[in-house]
Amino acid sequence: MTSTSSGPAYTIQTARTLLRCWSPADAARALRAIHASLEHLRPWLDWAREAYPMSVSQQAAVLRRFRGRFDLGEDFTYAVFDRGGTEVLGGCGLHPRVGEGGREIGYWIASEHIGQGLATEVAAALTRVAFELEGLRRVEIHCDPLNVRSAAVPRKLGFTHEGTLRQRLRSPDGGWRDTMLWTLLAEDHAARPAAASNLEAFDVLGQRLL
Repeated sequence: MTSTSSGPAYTIQTARTLLRCWSPADAARALRAIHASLEHLRPWLDWAREAYPMSVSQQAAVLRRFRGRFDLGEDFTYAVFDRGGTEVLGGCGLHPRVGEGGREIGYWIASEHIGQGLATEVAAALTRVAFELEGLRRVEIHCDPLNVRSAAVPRKLGFTHEGTLRQRLRSPDGGWRDTMLWTLLAEDHAARPAAASNLEAFDVLGQRLL
């Protein structure tokens, strides 16, 4: 059910998670989850390798920038909390860096919570928001072919593997690594698993959007 309110979705509730726009006040909790997961994240995410460790004040500044860009409609980076909103389980985003009418879904899950299907649940929710609320025509997920857990997410959700971009990004050892490109189009969304995911989405005033 869709309300007359307009997006973006500042808060999204799924069966097991609460996604919401980051706040600088989340810095300490975010930092605990990230620092505890660095060994798990660094092989795949440049920011985990290049920016951490950092202080709480530095983390707050990062989250302040996330919030500012969210409020300006420039980029949409979310915290992933447990349903009660107390523990940081990871992070995700709908990033407008893949061309007009498209968004790229990004996600990471804290090492303590991997293997529970949370990344798939989160990506499914963002896919619904992208198509049903934002009215986009294309959603992409990019991942390293060696990151088996990450590649399983778009596969489970019915995305199409359009191809693998060879030697696309730098690897931690200074070499080059490939990037898989997964996509889903608006006309195919209704027939894919993400369309059946349970969620509620709310705007900045708490009014229901989806």
